[in-house]
Amino acid sequence: MADQTAHLELPYLAPSQAQKHVTHNEALRRLDGLVHLAVESVGALSAPGSPVEGERHLLAASPTGDWAGHGGDLAVFADGAWWFATPEIGWLAYDKASETLLVLKVAGWTSV
Repeated sequence: MADQTAHLELPYLAPSQAQKHVTHNEALRRLDGLVHLAVESVGALSAPGSPVEGERHLLAASPTGDWAGHGGDLAVFADGAWWFATPEIGWLAYDKASETLLVLKVAGWTSV
């Protein structure tokens, strides 16, 4: 059996795991960042200087700084740090800046 779910990479609890709340809280953190996805920016190159809790950005192909190495990922700021998820074809996101609903296709993020 895998350690996490196939699409959202939510961690599974192990049968004999101690401190199950840690794994459960990680799954909740990921769900909070991925469900009803509304992003501050699309094609972002660098992290904002003072991000707020829960802030989300769709990254450009070659971001820099704290986001280097995460091209094309979703960046989510939670608990004082950035974590990243790789979007899959078919994901939907609302771009707050342009007030546009986007879908991820093979060609990239496209307005609906």
